[in-house]
Amino acid sequence: MSSDITLSAGVRQNLLSLQNTADLMSTTQNRLATGKKVNSALDNPTNFFTSQSLSSRASDLGNLLDGISNSIKTIESADNGITAITDLVESAQATVRQAQSANSASEGTHIQGDAAIDTTSSPSGSTVQERVENQTLTNLGIDSAADITLTSTSANGVTSTFNLAEHFTATGEALDDANGDTTTGDAYSISDLVDDINASGVATASITDDGRLDLKANGNEKLDLTLQSIGGASQAASDSVAAVFGFGGSADVDGEGATVTGAGGTDVEFTNGASAGAADIFTVSNIASSSDSDNAELVTQFNEILDQIDQLAADSSFNGINLINGTGNDLTVAFNEKRDEGKSELTISSADLTSDGLNLTDATSLSADESNLKLDSLSDALTTLRKQASTFGSNLSTVQIRKDYTKEAINTLQTGADALVLADGNEEGANMLALQTRQTLSTTALSLASQADQAVTSFLRA
Repeated sequence: MSSDITLSAGVRQNLLSLQNTADLMSTTQNRLATGKKVNSALDNPTNFFTSQSLSSRASDLGNLLDGISNSIKTIESADNGITAITDLVESAQATVRQAQSANSASEGTHIQGDAAIDTTSSPSGSTVQERVENQTLTNLGIDSAADITLTSTSANGVTSTFNLAEHFTATGEALDDANGDTTTGDAYSISDLVDDINASGVATASITDDGRLDLKANGNEKLDLTLQSIGGASQAASDSVAAVFGFGGSADVDGEGATVTGAGGTDVEFTNGASAGAADIFTVSNIASSSDSDNAELVTQFNEILDQIDQLAADSSFNGINLINGTGNDLTVAFNEKRDEGKSELTISSADLTSDGLNLTDATSLSADESNLKLDSLSDALTTLRKQASTFGSNLSTVQIRKDYTKEAINTLQTGADALVLADGNEEGANMLALQTRQTLSTTALSLASQADQAVTSFLRA
């Protein structure tokens, strides 16, 4: 609507200038108040929407930073678990080595007859030991139906056997050895028997100075001795093969004496844990190696360490994710906001570092053989732990680098977004000062223009 007031051209021109100055001052004041030169799409559509897009992406990446930080803590928790499990495995190694020391100090089964081997019909010799060694099986009344069996058993159950009947094939009074050579019973002596036992590697045999048979198992192995005559009816204990070899009444096993007693006149029983049998069957069976009791506590310690390994693996979780307890909780770390083919992420595979995953099993005796096997398993477990620690370390480094990069990317995006819309405070302040000056001048000019109109009024009054 047109104004009902008529203004002169000079006044109207100055008024328009003053109005423009007021509009510019309003815009400048808004920029100073908000700190932005683009506050809406009306100010600058291109800069406004570009800035919004950059700010939105910076916000999305900022949200991902929390997930990346949680992933770092998850990996660190797994790494802490690996470190602790490594310490436990090394502790288990120390326990096994302690058992090895105990095993080294122990000896295998030691069996010794209670009396000298019968030398009644043997040729005279300078010593009892020599007379016994020269005694033949035939002179001792041991025929081809008699047998001597030695069995040594290692801690892990591996057996080695010396069997006279298998070593020689009985053919009447002749004994054919494995090479086909025939040896008459008259020629096969106790010395030959001792040599053959030693050659078998099953045990170490010797004749003591007082003529007793002495048998020792190698290492800390168990040793079973069977003396048997399978020809004819059962004999009295005093006439058995056992009696001929000095085991008629008692024997010494691992330093402890044990008595052989009659049972019904036809059976004998070895009271130190041996099985009973016919009168012409004599068996000494060592039930436990000398280191078993020493190792019992170490076995318990070892098995408890394995339990602790499992518990540590179960406890090494963060925010519900466990990378080392074998449950398959793989960790996926997102590095950008995209979920399509343009996504950027890292999948960290979990591992099974429980005792089962490390192929560590409970100990039963920690004998020499089992100790060696356990040390091999523990060494392999340490290798596995170190490899996994290296893998997690590499993953952690990658995630940390991506975290730092994401922070820098957010800063770049925010800086770019601000550069498009933020106002320069110094510039806008200078603009405001200039506009205020212009406003003052415009007001003065408007006043001067009005005074020109007032001159006409004065002329009319005159």
